[in-house]
Amino acid sequence: MSPEQTAPEALHEVRSGFQSKVKSFDNPVRHPLLFIYEIIQWQFQLLFYVFQWFADKLFSPIPPGPSTRLGRPKVAIIGAGITGVTSAAHCIGHGFDVVIFEAGDENNLGGIWSKVNNTSSLQIHSFMYRFHPTVKWQHGYPDRQQIISQVRQLWERYGLDTRTKFNTKVEKVYQDGKGRWIINNPANGRFEGVIAAVGTCGDPKMPRIDGMDKFKNPIYHSSQLTGVDAKGKSMIIIGGGASAVEALEFASEEGASKIYILSRSDKWIIPRNWVVDVLLSLNIWGQETMLSVVPEALLKKFFYRDLQDLAPSDKGLFMDTPMVNSDVMDKLRSGQAEWIRCDIEGFTENGLLINKRDKGVPKGGPGQHVNLEGDMVVMATGYKRPSLSFLPEDCFKEPYGPPNWYLQTFPPQHPSISAINCTLLSGIGTVGNWHIGIYTRILLMFLVDPLTRPSTFWMERWIDMTKLLKATSPTGAFDFFTYLELIWWFVFCVAINPFRWKWMTFVFFGLGYALPKHVVATEDQIRNGMGLAEADEEVRDVGKSF
Repeated sequence: MSPEQTAPEALHEVRSGFQSKVKSFDNPVRHPLLFIYEIIQWQFQLLFYVFQWFADKLFSPIPPGPSTRLGRPKVAIIGAGITGVTSAAHCIGHGFDVVIFEAGDENNLGGIWSKVNNTSSLQIHSFMYRFHPTVKWQHGYPDRQQIISQVRQLWERYGLDTRTKFNTKVEKVYQDGKGRWIINNPANGRFEGVIAAVGTCGDPKMPRIDGMDKFKNPIYHSSQLTGVDAKGKSMIIIGGGASAVEALEFASEEGASKIYILSRSDKWIIPRNWVVDVLLSLNIWGQETMLSVVPEALLKKFFYRDLQDLAPSDKGLFMDTPMVNSDVMDKLRSGQAEWIRCDIEGFTENGLLINKRDKGVPKGGPGQHVNLEGDMVVMATGYKRPSLSFLPEDCFKEPYGPPNWYLQTFPPQHPSISAINCTLLSGIGTVGNWHIGIYTRILLMFLVDPLTRPSTFWMERWIDMTKLLKATSPTGAFDFFTYLELIWWFVFCVAINPFRWKWMTFVFFGLGYALPKHVVATEDQIRNGMGLAEADEEVRDVGKSF
């Protein structure tokens, strides 16, 4: 369903989809349980289509016309990935002008999704990956092409194609004498707000391993597998995270004869099931607690089953981002893939020398040396984290450096800067969901209404409070969080300050901007009568509220 569809057109498309789906159902007499499951699955898909259509109509900001002149405050957005394009669309839709600065060319539109393999797909259900209300997913787990297509549609719909500066690497963000932000140099304009949206995944990480030059066969990074012939070949995958799972999916789809996954440590794997994923993201404490043993035990019994040896024994479920995949278990059970806990000693001519360890033996501990042969090696070693060093130096002042920022994205010294999805370390939920819009609208609220803009003192107190509440966490207070904890942060942020109450529907749903804007205008008249500066005349990077 396209964003411009009317209700009859959308209904016709759903009806056509239903007719084709009915034809694919299993015979209810021969396979009654499977038939019932397919009916339930289709009903959910139907409701999801309807939900997406209504979400677009209710919550999508209306794109401005070609001749519409957008006002200030003006926002600089650094990065043209999902977060950058989404936050820019929200700004434009609410009448705030933007400029997107992207270090790469137009082929980099979509961020990390522009760099992965064509076979890569969303690991979580698309219900949890609604980065903008206009997004229309056709499948529960869309692939790279579908995701890039949605980003590009959003980019074009809100006229961001004329507001994006490609091949412009941001090296410095600083203020002029009036407190306005300058990106690199004054020729790029002046801005009241800055959104850093460089993400957490930059260039591929390719560590050097002893003996690499000896290996006679090809070595690839996991993001460079498109077009590689793996049919009938054995593949060794170095790494045990999300990149390894994507490489495993590629190898299986291409018909590899044998797949080895070499992991230095154990990592939690959870089912590719939206119900399970949502339930786990509802841990409001955002940390490992006494109750965490319940979901961990259920996962071991009903998901891992005969593969419980792979479940971590030294790490709780709510300490690190789990892998989301069900197929990996099936491939391990079938013998197509083998998961090996080991240390890499070095390359040989035909493969790798590894130190295979038993469960519970730490990295570098004693084990068995094994020569593992393979036709190709895939480095599933992830990506380098993009630097935030272009931000002002005082953003990194200890103990309030990233990720220890207000709401994890606002440096306490600068309420007009928001580093959305840049400071994430680990969590359960997703970085591509509704919170991008909420963070963006909180920044807009701070820029427009000085009575909502927190001071450095109060932002630091919120950080201290969160650290205190999570004092028993085995990780840092902001090193891991769940989606419900994130929602709690937002609710607390708005509820604690009465001057923000009028912005509530705008912040959470993007609705009702006219009312708080009118109230701010009235407050300006009062301030003007008292001889104080109006909202538009104040330095928008200085907070005085709580």
